[in-house]
Amino acid sequence: MVSKVMELSKELSRLIQLILDEDDSRPETFDQAMEILSALKDFKCKKSLSHKVDTIACPDLFRCPLSKELMKDPVVLASGETYDRPFIQKWLKDGNLICPKSKEIISQSVLIPNLLVQDIISEWCKNQGIKLPDPAQDSDEEGITQVAIQHFESLLDAILSNNLSGQKRAAKEFRRLTKRETSFRILFGRIPHAIDQLLMPITSGRASFVPDLQEDVITTVLNLSIHDSNKKLVAETPKAIPLLVESLMSGTIDTRRNAAAALFTLSALDSNKVLIGKSGALKPLIKLVDEGHPLAMKDAASAIFTLCFTFENRARTVDDGAVEVILKKIMERILVDELLAILAMLSSNQKAVKEMADHGAVPCLLSIIKETSSGHNKENCVVILYSICFSDRTKCKEIRADENAHGTMSQIAQNGTPRAKRKANGILERLNRVAINTHTA
Repeated sequence: MVSKVMELSKELSRLIQLILDEDDSRPETFDQAMEILSALKDFKCKKSLSHKVDTIACPDLFRCPLSKELMKDPVVLASGETYDRPFIQKWLKDGNLICPKSKEIISQSVLIPNLLVQDIISEWCKNQGIKLPDPAQDSDEEGITQVAIQHFESLLDAILSNNLSGQKRAAKEFRRLTKRETSFRILFGRIPHAIDQLLMPITSGRASFVPDLQEDVITTVLNLSIHDSNKKLVAETPKAIPLLVESLMSGTIDTRRNAAAALFTLSALDSNKVLIGKSGALKPLIKLVDEGHPLAMKDAASAIFTLCFTFENRARTVDDGAVEVILKKIMERILVDELLAILAMLSSNQKAVKEMADHGAVPCLLSIIKETSSGHNKENCVVILYSICFSDRTKCKEIRADENAHGTMSQIAQNGTPRAKRKANGILERLNRVAINTHTA
């Protein structure tokens, strides 16, 4: 919660600065500022409620048996016991089949609102001067208990210790918990500097000597990145992306693969694409593709594809030697779907198009069109051939020869996807113009 308040406060400060600047004081800026103020007010109300409940003796009947905290949305389980909805939902979601309090086997997971307890709690809160928040406002808490927070903090203490065996145990536990428990992913975003502290053991230069510690920490970063609200936070933690880039080149194959997967997940945000591109990540990602480990290749290719949605990263990808590596793998018929999609995206870059032409892309792409039944793959092949055809007149001869022998472009123009049809017709028109000009000359 603290980190969220800080993030909102920072954004509010930025918006206020824009409002003070007459040139940027648009109506939507005022609306955004009001929304953030409203969110900050909600956080303050929650904090006030927590403080008041802590200082007032709350009857045990009002406390959830799982969280030990005041219930905001009491529900009855099939066993007849009452729990706060988010905590019992999480209990059931984790696969538990017994009632935590009665130990009875749960025959069904239907939760019935306990309106009587809800009314009693509401009346008690009113008498104590406590405003009970709407249960919907706490839906993002994901059933985080005080016990979970204490366990989380104890693991952070172990990570920060100088005891290597303790660090390794804590990192392995963080890896396990962040894979299974949404609440632990959320806690990394809410406890200040938690991500920095997680990275501490392997930013001290010892990572290369402790490969299993490095693997567990990097995998935990991947698990954290899956949670949408963590993507920006992880990427903007100063040491996180550099550490992922370093881990692409060192450690176990699982470490390298998970580092690539983390970069792919983080690159869902446009602002993160820019940060990752500038970090030098593309070259080791391309190297991972070149090395050919099947699972690592797929994660690396996915990361490259997503990063190439920005034009700056397309140029970096080409400069770092991606075209030759990718074409080689496609010619070997390895990971064709994913790698064709990257080449199609790179075909907007003139240097990439020239390299494709020079490294034998035309016969390779024409053969794939004949072999594949995938309309998407055919479309990507035609997109690339279109760029080559309009960039290198000599390659038009190869495409024309294939057209005369097999009618490849004509078939795509008739039966391809809408985009493939447009590109194929464009190629056919280009071939006709080149043929007319050659004949005239």
